[in-house]
Amino acid sequence: MALDFVTNQEIIMAARRNLSDNVWHYLTGGAESETTMRRNRFGLDSLAFRPRVLVDVSAIDASTTFLGQQLAIPVMLAPIGSLQSITPAGGVAVAKAAEEFGTVNFVSSVTQPSLEEIAAASRNPKIFQLYVQGDLKWVGNLLTRVKQAGYSALCLTVDTAHYGHRERQMMDRWLPPSRRGVGYEYRAGLTWETLDAIKEMAGLPFILKGVATAEDAALAVAHGVGTIYVSNHGGRQLDHGRATIDMLPEIVAAVGGKADILLDGGIVRGSDVLKAIALGAHAVAIGKLQGWGLAAAGQAGLVRLLEILKSEIVATMGLLGITRLDQLTRAHLDKVQPLGPAHEMSAFPHMPGGQLL
Repeated sequence: MALDFVTNQEIIMAARRNLSDNVWHYLTGGAESETTMRRNRFGLDSLAFRPRVLVDVSAIDASTTFLGQQLAIPVMLAPIGSLQSITPAGGVAVAKAAEEFGTVNFVSSVTQPSLEEIAAASRNPKIFQLYVQGDLKWVGNLLTRVKQAGYSALCLTVDTAHYGHRERQMMDRWLPPSRRGVGYEYRAGLTWETLDAIKEMAGLPFILKGVATAEDAALAVAHGVGTIYVSNHGGRQLDHGRATIDMLPEIVAAVGGKADILLDGGIVRGSDVLKAIALGAHAVAIGKLQGWGLAAAGQAGLVRLLEILKSEIVATMGLLGITRLDQLTRAHLDKVQPLGPAHEMSAFPHMPGGQLL
């Protein structure tokens, strides 16, 4: 049972037992040499904490708000395509887990069941994530459905102009359901002018996902984007990119407080969450970690994973000498040399039979 899990390492081990090699590689792997994916972990491991002591931390509040929505912790559930490959309930399981725990989930436009079914599955706010798969008329028709279903915001993903060379999947001779039969010509043709048109059609709070430089962050703000989503697609698209935690400071500086900032990429520990907040992110999103929770035990597994993540966050806040997230600053961090090589499991040293699964 999900409630028997006491660490997220146990959840990951259960997920590995439950998933086929094909789906495990889809969820866990990256592009080409997986350098970008490993740098996400390396970047987080390159930051050490500078704790303060003799502070009253008997009452700790790890909650926050994002886009006006209350979050139990500053963690949202990132959009994952082909969720139906990880759990039969697909996006419905995520929506119900988000409501039960107290957070917001992103709903990928290539996730099953339909966007209407996922919206109706729970009462918590949801954000629709758009992969452009047609012309502006196609986008307009889809956005009409999104608004009628009551989604609270729109997220446009723009780092998939071409599908990454994900060699684990290629060697498996397997494609996720969301990839089969999907042309990329429309995503390859996206421009800032397309963004303007989509944002105007949506008439919803607008999030731009896939920002990796200060230059594009500044352009996004100039185009009226309200939330910058710092992401390298978990290292699954462009190889030899930078870690998202390394991109964050320059993007925060470029935005200058004119937009909210969300980050994903390698976030698997409560300490990872707090490092991102200390560097200027308002919240983070989890992808692989979310998928592992679902694979371990469906909705209950994801809720338990979030509970464990909250426990890690609260303990780390107390040991840092802070009681609220707004007390975190760069002064709580220092650059260090990581202790060992970075890979998708290097944050979990107690895996049986070695570090890699």
